[in-house]
Amino acid sequence: MVGTNQTIVTEFLLLGFQNLYSFKILLFTVFLMIYIMTLSSNLLIIILVSVSHKLHSPMYFFLSHLSLSDILLTTVIVPKMLHLIWEEGGTMSVAGCISQLDFFFSIVATECLLLTMMSYDRYLAICHPLHYTTIMHFKLCLQLAIWSWFLGFVLTLIVIIPISQLQFCCPNVIDHFFCDFAALLKDSCSDTYFIEIEDFVLAVPVAFLPFTFIIVTYVCISLSILRIPSTTGRQKAFSTCSSHITVVCTYYGILIIIYCVPSIGHSFNINKVLSLLYTVVTPFFNPIIYSLRNQEIGAALRRRIHN
Repeated sequence: MVGTNQTIVTEFLLLGFQNLYSFKILLFTVFLMIYIMTLSSNLLIIILVSVSHKLHSPMYFFLSHLSLSDILLTTVIVPKMLHLIWEEGGTMSVAGCISQLDFFFSIVATECLLLTMMSYDRYLAICHPLHYTTIMHFKLCLQLAIWSWFLGFVLTLIVIIPISQLQFCCPNVIDHFFCDFAALLKDSCSDTYFIEIEDFVLAVPVAFLPFTFIIVTYVCISLSILRIPSTTGRQKAFSTCSSHITVVCTYYGILIIIYCVPSIGHSFNINKVLSLLYTVVTPFFNPIIYSLRNQEIGAALRRRIHN
């Protein structure tokens, strides 16, 4: 029950990067440029996969969906973050805050599932090459992608619906650049114990099981690569997986540190830095990682430029 000396709030004050506002023009410019390049590079991958017949394969199909999720993820976070930097803080309604968290959680969950589908694709391609084309056909790829998006948005309702029923009291200050889960719970004057339990339960199908599945598939992939007799064959097989495993390690590593290690998850200064990594930096570097390590994407881009 809310105490009589507590006032129910309808909006939050987001502090953003309050200790760095003396460099706000530099911060604004850097993050704006990163945002523009993130949108451009991920959109470029989507276009290349769509128009280039040589990229019409399951791996690039899932990569285009990953690029789409990166665009959505940064768009949910960065425009508001830029506003906070320029205005040196700002307000957001409770409904807007919960909506931002809903979309953020949904897209993060979808990316986790998409990365899992990509690891399954690489497992079939390397460990079962003779059956790859018959198993990983377009209909299955489409179904896996649709289920990833559907489950990503549905599973997060397990946490979002209870959060929408919370009451929030003064002080209504969020020391973050977006409405993060821990920051919202910190400002609630309701009992959040069961929501924290639900969040941990949600992490099982969204993070732990997919990450475990990815680890198992890459153990099998590594064993299969080691059995390839030629050095060239091993290098070619490894090159098809290196980009994906790099993205997986970065993405899951940061998520596990923030949401599964309580001592770090509640240290908001560290949380801001880590949150920047997977909301701003990772979507920016994903296209670069895949483009630099993938000759087919580079070749498709050169063909489009020369045409």
